[in-house]
Amino acid sequence: MHHHTQPDPLATESFPTDPSGLPEAGRPQLLELAPGDTLELQVGPVAKRLGDTTVRMLGYNGSIPGPTLKVQQGSEIIVHVINNGDLDTTVPWHGLRLENKYDGVPHETQAPIPVGGEFTYRIQFPDPGLYWYHPHIREDYTQELGLYANILVVPTEPEYWPPADRDFLLTVDDLLLEDGKVAPFSPVETSYAAMGRFGNVFLTSGEPDLHLSARAGEVVRLWLTNTANTRVFNLTVPGAWMKQVGGDSGRVEREEFIESVVLAPSERAVVDVLVDQPGELHLEHHTPDRTYRLATLTVAEDRVASPAAGEFKVLRRAPELAAEREQLDAWLAAPPDKVLALVAQMDDPAAMPAGAGPVTYACPMHPEVTSTEPGRCPECGMKLLATQAPAATAYACPMHPEVVSDQPGRCPKCGMKLLATAAPSSYVCPMHPEVTSDQPGRCPKCGMKLLTTQSIPKPAAAAGGAAMDDDGGHAGGHDHAGHHGEGHGTAEGIEWEDDMVEVNRLTTTATMHWKFLDRTSGADSPAIDWHFTVGDRVKLRLVNEMDSDHPMHHPFHLHGAGRFLVLSRGGVPEPNLVWKDTVLVRTGQVVDILFDVSNPGLWMAHCHIAEHMQSGMMFSFNVARAEGAAR
Repeated sequence: MHHHTQPDPLATESFPTDPSGLPEAGRPQLLELAPGDTLELQVGPVAKRLGDTTVRMLGYNGSIPGPTLKVQQGSEIIVHVINNGDLDTTVPWHGLRLENKYDGVPHETQAPIPVGGEFTYRIQFPDPGLYWYHPHIREDYTQELGLYANILVVPTEPEYWPPADRDFLLTVDDLLLEDGKVAPFSPVETSYAAMGRFGNVFLTSGEPDLHLSARAGEVVRLWLTNTANTRVFNLTVPGAWMKQVGGDSGRVEREEFIESVVLAPSERAVVDVLVDQPGELHLEHHTPDRTYRLATLTVAEDRVASPAAGEFKVLRRAPELAAEREQLDAWLAAPPDKVLALVAQMDDPAAMPAGAGPVTYACPMHPEVTSTEPGRCPECGMKLLATQAPAATAYACPMHPEVVSDQPGRCPKCGMKLLATAAPSSYVCPMHPEVTSDQPGRCPKCGMKLLTTQSIPKPAAAAGGAAMDDDGGHAGGHDHAGHHGEGHGTAEGIEWEDDMVEVNRLTTTATMHWKFLDRTSGADSPAIDWHFTVGDRVKLRLVNEMDSDHPMHHPFHLHGAGRFLVLSRGGVPEPNLVWKDTVLVRTGQVVDILFDVSNPGLWMAHCHIAEHMQSGMMFSFNVARAEGAAR
């Protein structure tokens, strides 16, 4: 499996960033497509206005996001893709259980579409709900630059969803700007491989300041898709009643009132909001330390008598998922068919070859944790990274070793010249700089490997761009290096911010190795060799192991071989079922899922943090046709 196709030649230090002469990015169209319709989808560069800055991005059909597709359940359409972008591409149709040859995985289900090339997909929509499409070659770059869009599949059952007055199909995303441009991407390697690339400008449906409108008394339905490379969103509308009615692939087992909904990259949620009073409401992203305003909903005073509002307090149940619930106890008690561990191996970017001189070790997340020996951070458990120590940074008297100095000179006791000696090694965690050690190891706070102090770059100047302050207002020049100490983002097993941005920037696919390990067979990704048959139901156990050089959350995604139900998280049965294709596995968590296998072919499984997938966190598995099934 190969996901590093590059155009020839691309010998520059970064992809293009100049927006001069490019067409201005438009707002996404809503395209209602009938069965058998053909859509022409063009990939190309656009100039995107973000506040006072114009940046070069990529769009489908000239817009960011691309056009929203509205189709009927059970229908099929034809999509003709023309690639005028920066590099080879494909288009996976995320979450759809479709024919394998149109799944959009390069070198597995299709040849990459070269720049100037074309490819035609036939796409089926067997399930209702919210889906999306994006690239699958260097998506750390292409998806970040704007290649993503929603798909709404309208159910054949008229009463499938509760009534609503307005539909807003939204994507939530972030973008990293530096010096008025999108932070550079190397054409030859993926950077930010440890944490993924966190942005400092938030985009809701492509806009840093999205405005929506409704009327008092209405029910507004938010169709929410997280298209970010790595950021987990915790979405809420303060001051309004919210009710979750759906998830990745259709409606939930039972509708429930919620205060917020957590979405990992590629996850979706369908949320109804009762806008009862005139005024302004805000879609916000809340972390344990910060609040980010993502969109404004202006509610007009001309109140309407809405039948949807009259039914808003009714919490309906989905009979098809109630039937699945009846079988859940047996699956909860059953042993897993497969056990998949999620781990990281991190090479020290400052490691020196043998004989190069003294070596020190430090934790990337706790720079103050240092050591003279390899090991793990005592605060977070992360592997210490090595670097060469300075050859002579301290001075001592040969006759009086207690006499030391950081400057050359003479011993005040005997007058002898002080001799240079190596300074004691020091190790530190990049995410918790207060954690230091004279021994290698792991950070006791976050489990991350300690790095030598020489491995930890000094923080860069604050990144430019419009971020948000804690009250939701714009705060230009937000320090993207994030918070340290109290602000560290591991609350609830989620890295809410990039707290080691300078080290993260330096980690690439050469030094950061994200892996799946099949604990059932002992195989390592990509050599994992799973075989299933159409009609199988398989219990998969996902273990986010703390014995890892960088413990972190992962959104685990299965391509269109089927769909799954979450059985339990941390041993606790899932209280509200919904068909899914992606599940967030938090740091240290064990998640059991029930995979319903329905489509034959060669399919991918991967982490949907783009940089983690590019760094090796992926493999493919085979699904055979059922015996006697028609081809």
